[in-house]
Amino acid sequence: MTVRTTSKTVTFHDVFTIAGHREKFPAGDYCIETDEELIEGLSFPAYRRLLTLLCFNAEASGAGVTQFLNIDPEELDAALERDREGAGAAAATAE
Repeated sequence: MTVRTTSKTVTFHDVFTIAGHREKFPAGDYCIETDEELIEGLSFPAYRRLLTLLCFNAEASGAGVTQFLNIDPEELDAALERDREGAGAAAATAE
């Protein structure tokens, strides 16, 4: 089984939540890691998503600890869309 991992950074401009998780996350940049496996036997390369992780720093006893939260990529997209809509509404009221 061949697995690849891709990483990207997303930015939230306001506090946000991810459906299925109770935590509220502060605004900021977050690393998103996605693991995918190669689907064998096809005449072209295709990958199946195995998991998507939200990486964030959590303060524990004064020391920074990186935590990983398994998330649904569709829920991430929905949270990013809510954040964009909130940022757009804030900009409109500021004008």
